[in-house]
Amino acid sequence: MNTTESTTITTATLPGCPPRLLGEQPGREDLAAYRQLGGYRPLADADALLSEVESSGLVGRGGAAFPLAVKLRTVRDNGRLVAEAGGPVVIANGEEGEPASVKDRWLLRNRPHLVLDGLRLAAAVVAADRAYVYVSDPESAHSVETALGELDSDTLGATVHVLTVPPGYVAGEETAAVRVINGGPAKPTDKPPRPFEAGVDELPTLVSNVETLANLPYLQGNGSTAFRSQGTSLSPGTFLATITGGGRPPVLYELPHGLAFTELLALHGISPDKVRGALMGGYFAGLLNRAVLETTLDHETMRRLGSGLGCGAVSVLTDDCPVAVAASVLAYFDRENAGQCGSCFNGTAAMAAAAGALREGAATKEDVDRLRRWSVLLRGRGACATLDAATNVAASLLDQFPDEVAAHLSGTCPDCAGGAFRAERPYEAEAVRQA
Repeated sequence: MNTTESTTITTATLPGCPPRLLGEQPGREDLAAYRQLGGYRPLADADALLSEVESSGLVGRGGAAFPLAVKLRTVRDNGRLVAEAGGPVVIANGEEGEPASVKDRWLLRNRPHLVLDGLRLAAAVVAADRAYVYVSDPESAHSVETALGELDSDTLGATVHVLTVPPGYVAGEETAAVRVINGGPAKPTDKPPRPFEAGVDELPTLVSNVETLANLPYLQGNGSTAFRSQGTSLSPGTFLATITGGGRPPVLYELPHGLAFTELLALHGISPDKVRGALMGGYFAGLLNRAVLETTLDHETMRRLGSGLGCGAVSVLTDDCPVAVAASVLAYFDRENAGQCGSCFNGTAAMAAAAGALREGAATKEDVDRLRRWSVLLRGRGACATLDAATNVAASLLDQFPDEVAAHLSGTCPDCAGGAFRAERPYEAEAVRQA
């Protein structure tokens, strides 16, 4: 069974939670429409905006959930030390290499001015005069280029370049973005240094996800108290969630952090009785079993379960066998690794082979034992998080679904009797402009 054919996506919001990012008008938003909503407000005090970002508790929406204010302040302070060399650089990272997520592409295609406004504000805070929009989606690039053509030269403050690279899971890693701008391939580099220390042209560089930056105009216009009116104390604000699987068409939602998973299911039209688990954070955070029904969608709750929201992508498992899903995801990581770290190149291949054999009913207990050992020993190796993602998937499969693993060892999995789930890019979704 293969349920991963690319399909278009619709957008929706939670009743009672006015959208901040998705907007209320269909279609691509032009400059006039964005200005009518209060966009591109003059910034009187960059330090005051930084204080508001700090008070807001805004964390990155690209996967790591790192506090944006810490990044901004660090790049600004490091930039002051090298001002004579040219000052900081800012990168809006829209290279959405995660197949199960469409939020960044949707924003860039439909609300490019919101992203550029956020980029403008970030550049002002860190005193950057050069910025990049880094993407792999040609339609996103065209949308941003069109938006830049609508602006006069003074609106953004910084000079903004659009850079398009071939898509790939590792291409969106922050050091890969820096490496491309510096003339190299879209592959991660070893750390340290990190971009905030030495990035583009060895200058302090802020690399921030486009959804993260898209929150800055709301903060500028409404302040941190209003920002915190949705969400939880530790996960404030709203976030964009790409929901796939469960036999339903994919939808891009804007949701408040802290929403009960069962409320999301009700919104999405899936009965909790049919849910056997979920693949969390795109492919990165691994699998959860039916315990996911007791969770809320916020960083602190997911961390307690050893999982994560990541980029906000959630794939609901109903009829799909978790063993077969994990095998497809691990095979994807085997194909998509950068091929430059031996531990990752060999480790993803080994885990994919073991999981594939398990899916086919050809694995032994020793194969499963090796998979468990690799899921622990390989964690934290390599230049980027690809290997960590693979170990998360392997470890969570073995821990969360032991009965299904045992059924595959004995060749008695009823879900795979008619054909196991096989997918090149599991739960892939595609963004389109709203009609």
